[in-house]
Amino acid sequence: MSTQERPGLGIALMVGFALLAPMMDSFAKLIGDAVAVAQIATTRFVMQAALLMPLAALMGWLHWPGRAEVGLHLVRAALMLVATALFFQALKTLPVADAIAIFFVEPFILTLLGGLILREPIGPRRYIACAVGFAGALLIIQPSFAAFGAVAMLPLGTALLFAFYMILTRRMATRMHPITLQTYTGLAAMCLGLPVLVALNGSGIAALDPSWPDMRTVWLLLGMGVCATASHICLSFALSFAPASLLAPMQYLEIVGATVLGLLIFGDFPNALSLVGIALIIASGLYVFLRERHLQLKRRLVPAP
Repeated sequence: MSTQERPGLGIALMVGFALLAPMMDSFAKLIGDAVAVAQIATTRFVMQAALLMPLAALMGWLHWPGRAEVGLHLVRAALMLVATALFFQALKTLPVADAIAIFFVEPFILTLLGGLILREPIGPRRYIACAVGFAGALLIIQPSFAAFGAVAMLPLGTALLFAFYMILTRRMATRMHPITLQTYTGLAAMCLGLPVLVALNGSGIAALDPSWPDMRTVWLLLGMGVCATASHICLSFALSFAPASLLAPMQYLEIVGATVLGLLIFGDFPNALSLVGIALIIASGLYVFLRERHLQLKRRLVPAP
């Protein structure tokens, strides 16, 4: 049976991603201020490269990238590295579920950027759904901003950078195996992050000045790296076993997982306003997904001229 004929396995792997990703974020939140946020973000990609490189090499998925491809890998890695650092910085103060829920405006940003940059057609209904999704994010940001200040805006920065990352990924994903792409992303982020840490060692800049972690922090960093890598392996292979149109709604389980972990580990639970915001984001996100799926089916039914 081909991988395209195993949707059940694809859904199971997507559920695995939705559960593992909040675990990565929980590890990052537990690390807190023990080491610089840039050190945490860079370690996440060092672990990704170290774990995926042997797998990609063993399976014969590696190749020698050309100059243009190297440039794209570096740009993607820079976007992902900064996006991750912003999100981890937000997690130091925000509840995990709130931060992830705010980040979930990313599909709406990606939809809008797809229309602006890729010239993809966007109808008025999807514009309205995007506006509803942003309104939901504001319902979560407002109490968080009142309680924690401007840090509540950082997940929006992560969402914007990740949307640009996804646009570049669309261009590259068809050219190589997804594990290869993730491997090179980890390597490129490592090449960008490590020199910054070396250059700013002893600078006194809290977010960028690395320090030697204690044993507890080492284990938390390792756990974060393993969860991050495992979650992206689940995501990559889920997309190879089932179409994205089937898997997309499963990603919202990430908010559920984050809520459960936030309650069990940190005693955090979204307030009523945040719950309404989360519901609006999920509902509008599912509408955008269903609308896109409907349009895709409609295009397939239109006979070729």
